Amino acid sequence: MKNPNDGFVKGRVRSVKFALKGVWLLISTEDSIKVQTLTAIIVTIMGFYFSISPTEWMIQLLVIGMVLVAEALNTAVEKVADFIHPDYHEKIGFIKDVAAGAPAFAAIISLIIASIIYIPKIILIF
Repeated sequence: MKNPNDGFVKGRVRSVKFALKGVWLLISTEDSIKVQTLTAIIVTIMGFYFSISPTEWMIQLLVIGMVLVAEALNTAVEKVADFIHPDYHEKIGFIKDVAAGAPAFAAIISLIIASIIYIPKIILIF
């Protein structure tokens, strides 16, 4: 919550603290984020191993960010929906399913991009 006594810099520092707390909560409590974070670490290691180009690094990092952001937003939507209506409700179920579609789209695109980057490099090994 915004404190009216905070100046600009102090307000930004507080915002960063809240954001880092959110990242920690996601990584420490949500299995989907844990899986995606582990996957991001693995493909980052692969990027170093295969010496991907700067352009490939930019694309890979953008895709990693896209997947993690989609997972985080999906988690937020699910938590809000569960808070508003803890019991099963058809409309809440629909909302949660649609929200789950966002990280699914992101994951599919990330697999396509990873294939474009890494399959040619793996083929060269064999």
